[in-house]
Amino acid sequence: MSHTVGIRQTRKLRTRQSLLDAALGLLEHQSLSSLGLREVTRAAGVTPTAFYRHFEDTAALGVALVEETLGSLHGLIAAVLVETGDSEERVDRSVEVIARHVAAQPAHFRFIAREQHGGVGPVREAIAAQLFRFAEEVACALGQEPGAAGWSEEDLLMLGGFYVDHMVMTASALLEAGPEREREVVRRTKRRLRLVSIGRAHWLDEAPARD
Repeated sequence: MSHTVGIRQTRKLRTRQSLLDAALGLLEHQSLSSLGLREVTRAAGVTPTAFYRHFEDTAALGVALVEETLGSLHGLIAAVLVETGDSEERVDRSVEVIARHVAAQPAHFRFIAREQHGGVGPVREAIAAQLFRFAEEVACALGQEPGAAGWSEEDLLMLGGFYVDHMVMTASALLEAGPEREREVVRRTKRRLRLVSIGRAHWLDEAPARD
Protein backbone atom coordinates (compact mmCIF):
# COMPACT_ATOMS: atom_id res chain seq x y z
CA MET A 1 0.00 0.00 0.00
CA SER A 2 2.72 2.49 0.95
CA HIS A 3 4.49 1.78 -2.35
CA THR A 4 1.29 2.57 -4.27
CA VAL A 5 0.80 5.80 -2.31
CA GLY A 6 4.38 6.76 -3.05
CA ILE A 7 3.88 6.24 -6.78
CA ARG A 8 0.69 8.33 -6.74
CA GLN A 9 2.43 11.12 -4.85
CA THR A 10 5.31 11.10 -7.32
CA ARG A 11 2.89 11.33 -10.24
CA LYS A 12 1.01 14.13 -8.54
CA LEU A 13 4.20 16.13 -8.00
CA ARG A 14 5.25 15.46 -11.59
CA THR A 15 1.93 16.74 -12.92
CA ARG A 16 2.13 19.84 -10.74
CA GLN A 17 5.61 20.59 -12.00
CA SER A 18 4.51 20.02 -15.59
CA LEU A 19 1.80 22.66 -15.12
CA LEU A 20 4.29 25.12 -13.64
CA ASP A 21 6.79 24.51 -16.44
CA ALA A 22 4.12 24.81 -19.13
CA ALA A 23 2.82 28.07 -17.66
CA LEU A 24 6.33 29.49 -17.40
CA GLY A 25 6.96 28.72 -21.06
CA LEU A 26 3.73 30.41 -22.12
CA LEU A 27 4.48 33.42 -19.91
CA GLU A 28 7.59 34.17 -21.94
CA HIS A 29 5.21 35.72 -24.48
CA GLN A 30 2.28 37.03 -22.42
CA SER A 31 1.23 38.27 -19.01
CA LEU A 32 -0.35 36.08 -16.36
CA SER A 33 -3.61 38.05 -16.54
CA SER A 34 -4.04 36.96 -20.16
CA LEU A 35 -3.07 33.33 -19.59
CA GLY A 36 -5.89 30.84 -20.05
CA LEU A 37 -6.26 27.70 -17.96
CA ARG A 38 -6.83 25.55 -21.05
CA GLU A 39 -3.68 26.96 -22.63
CA VAL A 40 -1.71 25.70 -19.67
CA THR A 41 -3.30 22.25 -19.55
CA ARG A 42 -2.90 21.79 -23.28
CA ALA A 43 0.80 22.71 -23.09
CA ALA A 44 1.27 20.42 -20.07
CA GLY A 45 -0.60 17.54 -21.71
CA VAL A 46 -3.18 17.16 -18.92
CA THR A 47 -6.92 17.73 -18.62
CA PRO A 48 -8.45 20.90 -17.10
CA THR A 49 -9.78 18.69 -14.30
CA ALA A 50 -6.21 17.74 -13.42
CA PHE A 51 -5.33 21.43 -13.11
CA TYR A 52 -7.85 21.92 -10.32
CA ARG A 53 -6.30 19.11 -8.31
CA HIS A 54 -3.25 21.33 -7.90
CA PHE A 55 -4.32 24.98 -8.24
CA GLU A 56 -7.53 26.88 -7.60
CA ASP A 57 -6.93 29.13 -10.61
CA THR A 58 -4.13 30.69 -12.67
CA ALA A 59 -3.50 33.25 -9.91
CA ALA A 60 -2.70 30.41 -7.50
CA LEU A 61 -0.40 28.93 -10.12
CA GLY A 62 1.31 32.31 -10.39
CA VAL A 63 1.82 32.45 -6.62
CA ALA A 64 3.43 28.99 -6.81
CA LEU A 65 5.80 30.30 -9.50
CA VAL A 66 6.76 33.17 -7.21
CA GLU A 67 7.57 30.66 -4.46
CA GLU A 68 9.56 28.52 -6.88
CA THR A 69 11.57 31.52 -8.12
CA LEU A 70 12.25 33.49 -4.95
CA GLY A 71 11.79 30.87 -2.24
CA SER A 72 14.95 29.00 -3.24
CA LEU A 73 16.97 32.22 -3.02
CA HIS A 74 16.43 32.63 0.71
CA GLY A 75 18.76 29.79 1.63
CA LEU A 76 21.43 30.94 -0.81
CA ILE A 77 21.39 34.55 0.37
CA ALA A 78 21.20 33.49 4.02
CA ALA A 79 24.33 31.37 3.52
CA VAL A 80 26.17 34.41 2.15
CA LEU A 81 24.98 36.65 4.99
CA VAL A 82 26.34 34.35 7.70
CA GLU A 83 29.74 33.97 6.03
CA THR A 84 32.75 35.63 7.55
CA GLY A 85 34.06 38.81 5.98
CA ASP A 86 32.99 42.43 6.00
CA SER A 87 29.65 43.63 4.67
CA GLU A 88 31.20 44.78 1.39
CA GLU A 89 32.50 41.28 0.66
CA ARG A 90 29.13 39.77 1.47
CA VAL A 91 27.33 42.26 -0.77
CA ASP A 92 29.71 41.33 -3.60
CA ARG A 93 28.99 37.63 -3.09
CA SER A 94 25.25 38.33 -2.97
CA VAL A 95 25.46 40.07 -6.35
CA GLU A 96 27.27 37.04 -7.76
CA VAL A 97 24.60 34.69 -6.35
CA ILE A 98 21.87 36.76 -8.03
CA ALA A 99 23.77 36.74 -11.33
CA ARG A 100 24.15 32.95 -11.25
CA HIS A 101 20.50 32.45 -10.34
CA VAL A 102 19.27 34.74 -13.13
CA ALA A 103 21.54 32.98 -15.64
CA ALA A 104 20.20 29.59 -14.54
CA GLN A 105 16.52 30.61 -14.46
CA PRO A 106 15.97 33.54 -16.85
CA ALA A 107 12.32 32.68 -17.54
CA HIS A 108 11.53 32.68 -13.82
CA PHE A 109 13.03 36.12 -13.33
CA ARG A 110 11.37 37.54 -16.41
CA PHE A 111 8.10 36.38 -14.86
CA ILE A 112 8.91 38.19 -11.59
CA ALA A 113 9.99 41.37 -13.40
CA ARG A 114 6.77 41.44 -15.42
CA GLU A 115 4.34 40.48 -12.68
CA GLN A 116 5.78 42.56 -9.82
CA HIS A 117 3.56 45.40 -11.04
CA GLY A 118 1.19 43.27 -13.11
CA GLY A 119 -2.55 42.89 -13.03
CA VAL A 120 -2.90 39.82 -10.81
CA GLY A 121 -3.26 40.97 -7.19
CA PRO A 122 -2.35 37.73 -5.35
CA VAL A 123 0.84 37.44 -7.38
CA ARG A 124 1.84 41.07 -6.76
CA GLU A 125 1.23 40.49 -3.06
CA ALA A 126 3.25 37.26 -3.05
CA ILE A 127 6.21 38.99 -4.72
CA ALA A 128 6.00 41.92 -2.29
CA ALA A 129 5.88 39.53 0.68
CA GLN A 130 8.94 37.62 -0.54
CA LEU A 131 10.90 40.84 -1.11
CA PHE A 132 9.93 42.17 2.32
CA ARG A 133 11.10 38.91 3.87
CA PHE A 134 14.43 39.35 2.09
CA ALA A 135 14.67 42.90 3.44
CA GLU A 136 14.05 41.65 6.98
CA GLU A 137 16.72 38.97 6.61
CA VAL A 138 19.26 41.45 5.29
CA ALA A 139 18.39 43.97 8.00
CA CYS A 140 18.84 41.29 10.67
CA ALA A 141 22.28 40.39 9.31
CA LEU A 142 23.32 44.04 9.08
CA GLY A 143 22.11 44.66 12.62
CA GLN A 144 24.56 42.09 13.97
CA GLU A 145 27.57 43.95 12.62
CA PRO A 146 29.62 46.26 14.89
CA GLY A 147 28.98 49.19 12.57
CA ALA A 148 25.24 48.94 13.23
CA ALA A 149 25.54 50.19 16.80
CA GLY A 150 23.08 53.05 17.27
CA TRP A 151 20.99 52.18 14.23
CA SER A 152 17.25 51.90 14.75
CA GLU A 153 15.30 48.87 13.55
CA GLU A 154 13.45 51.16 11.16
CA ASP A 155 16.67 52.40 9.58
CA LEU A 156 18.12 48.90 9.32
CA LEU A 157 14.97 47.71 7.57
CA MET A 158 15.14 50.71 5.25
CA LEU A 159 18.74 49.82 4.37
CA GLY A 160 17.85 46.14 3.92
CA GLY A 161 15.00 47.15 1.64
CA PHE A 162 17.32 49.36 -0.39
CA TYR A 163 19.74 46.49 -0.97
CA VAL A 164 16.89 44.17 -1.96
CA ASP A 165 15.37 46.75 -4.32
CA HIS A 166 18.75 47.15 -5.98
CA MET A 167 19.11 43.39 -6.36
CA VAL A 168 15.74 43.30 -8.13
CA MET A 169 16.94 46.07 -10.44
CA THR A 170 20.13 44.10 -11.03
CA ALA A 171 18.17 40.98 -11.98
CA SER A 172 16.21 43.02 -14.54
CA ALA A 173 19.41 44.57 -15.88
CA LEU A 174 20.99 41.12 -16.25
CA LEU A 175 17.98 39.90 -18.22
CA GLU A 176 18.24 42.88 -20.55
CA ALA A 177 22.02 42.62 -20.89
CA GLY A 178 22.27 38.94 -21.74
CA PRO A 179 25.37 36.77 -21.16
CA GLU A 180 27.69 38.99 -23.20
CA ARG A 181 27.22 41.98 -20.89
CA GLU A 182 26.66 40.15 -17.59
CA ARG A 183 30.12 40.94 -16.18
CA GLU A 184 29.63 44.66 -16.79
CA VAL A 185 26.26 44.66 -15.00
CA VAL A 186 27.78 42.81 -12.04
CA ARG A 187 30.75 45.19 -11.90
CA ARG A 188 28.52 48.27 -12.02
CA THR A 189 26.19 46.90 -9.35
CA LYS A 190 29.07 46.16 -6.98
CA ARG A 191 30.40 49.70 -7.41
CA ARG A 192 27.00 51.24 -6.71
CA LEU A 193 26.54 49.17 -3.58
CA ARG A 194 30.02 50.13 -2.37
CA LEU A 195 28.88 53.73 -2.64
CA VAL A 196 25.94 52.83 -0.39
CA SER A 197 28.38 51.26 2.08
CA ILE A 198 30.34 54.52 2.25
CA GLY A 199 27.17 56.47 2.99
CA ARG A 200 26.12 53.85 5.52
CA ALA A 201 29.35 54.34 7.46
CA HIS A 202 28.45 58.01 7.96
CA TRP A 203 24.70 57.64 8.46
CA LEU A 204 24.86 58.48 12.17
CA ASP A 205 27.33 61.36 11.81
CA GLU A 206 24.43 63.74 11.59
CA ALA A 207 21.11 62.06 12.37
CA PRO A 208 18.47 63.10 9.80
CA ALA A 209 15.26 64.65 11.02
CA ARG A 210 12.41 62.15 11.15
CA ASP A 211 9.10 62.83 9.42
